[in-house]
Amino acid sequence: QVQLVESGGGLVQPGGSLRLSCAASGSSFSLHVLYWYRQVPGKQRELVAVITSGGNTNYADSVKGRFTISRDNAKNTLYLQMNSLKPEDTAVYYCNARFGIWNTWGQGTQVTVSS
Repeated sequence: QVQLVESGGGLVQPGGSLRLSCAASGSSFSLHVLYWYRQVPGKQRELVAVITSGGNTNYADSVKGRFTISRDNAKNTLYLQMNSLKPEDTAVYYCNARFGIWNTWGQGTQVTVSS
């Protein structure tokens, strides 16, 4: 099982970019399917992107063409490159790792898109 710590959130103007990182400690990181979710107060947590152990990716329609999920198994790190950010991207972003019965969440990092 892994433990996850997100970083890279902050305040950015509309149209700007941020890169989130999710550092994992523990074993078998490369075998995990990795996810980015986001949540706005009062709303359900929303799936943003997923990357499989083989590197296949999928995205929510709202972020396609703007966000890129990637992983570096040598560094045990998951990334989310976010470009052309919009105010509606404002949320707490969480990384999630799943392998077998294990399902681990990070603590979240705040992203605020505002002028």
